[in-house]
Order: sequence, then C-alpha cells, then structure tokens
Amino acid sequence: MALIIKKSCINCDMCDPECPNKAITLGEEIYEIDPKKCTECIGHYDEPTCISVCPIDCIQKDPLHIENEEALLAKFMRMHG
Repeated sequence: MALIIKKSCINCDMCDPECPNKAITLGEEIYEIDPKKCTECIGHYDEPTCISVCPIDCIQKDPLHIENEEALLAKFMRMHG
C-alpha cells in the first residue's frame, strides 16, 4: 500500500528529501506522494522515513492503493534493479 499525505500537511519540507524513491513532490497546495513510486521504503529502510520525520503525523497508508510487502518489493526492484 502506498502512503498518502493528508490535507493537514504544513509544507515543512521534511519528507521530500527523505524519500529514497523521489515519490514526494510539492503539489499545488501540499506535498503529494506518487503511488507509482512509493514503496513505503521497502528495499531501503525498515520503516517509511517520511512518516518518521513528519512533525505533525500527516502521512498515512493510502486505502486507494493497497499493496502487500511482496508487491512493494517488486516495485522497488523495477525502479532500482
């Protein structure tokens, strides 16, 4: 399952540089996570770094993009070989 940034985001710029997949970008109003690039840091770290650095806990699992660990690892392999 990819992650999503809630509308309560304060644009603090903490998450964007932490994403190893470059899945986080600044949208029109708040930061956004591209579900095609988000692996929840599987293949890189033990837990999603964006969640760990977010000062207001506005990042959560995206219920519209459900993927198991195997699918996330396959996505990581496609992007990083």
